[in-house]
Amino acid sequence: MTKIEKGEPGYIKVRKTRYLAWAAAEFAIVIAVLVLGYMQTGSKMSLFTIVAVLGCLPASKMLVEYITMAPHKSIDLETYRELEEKAGLLVRAYDLIITSTEKVMPVTALVLSGHVVCGYAKSEKTDEVRCARLIKDVLKQNGYDKMTVKIFHDYNAFLARVEGMNNIAAVEKKESRKRERNIRALILTLSM
Repeated sequence: MTKIEKGEPGYIKVRKTRYLAWAAAEFAIVIAVLVLGYMQTGSKMSLFTIVAVLGCLPASKMLVEYITMAPHKSIDLETYRELEEKAGLLVRAYDLIITSTEKVMPVTALVLSGHVVCGYAKSEKTDEVRCARLIKDVLKQNGYDKMTVKIFHDYNAFLARVEGMNNIAAVEKKESRKRERNIRALILTLSM
């Protein structure tokens, strides 16, 4: 089984499974330490109890990560295949959960070429304007000025934009591929 990295299709599904499994395993260890301590000492007031309580911290962190990701879904296979076909010359990222201090905004797919970043947010909970502004601000702070960022809820409008961007990319020479990969990596830092 290959490891699915952030920005690849299926990332959210794999992470949710991993977070849930780790949380369950860590809580099982906490319970085992607590029971072992009680059986060894005959009291709840022991060093084992302190170790068990401290063990709750990483277990709780995993559970919070799972709860945060639980309502979000990975891109469906049909949409992924269609985008791979229509955006073959563009840099792509999938299964993003863009986080700001105020809001969590899932973005199903993102494509970029040149000075244009275009995303599709299937979830109505994603504030298109706020998400685009956040991405644009972070890009600007990191030296990528004059970027156009647009997030769509309408898949057909997004797909039309993707096809147009891909057609332009077919005509232009790709000297900025490394730059686009750096922009993608920067956007991935905004995602869980």
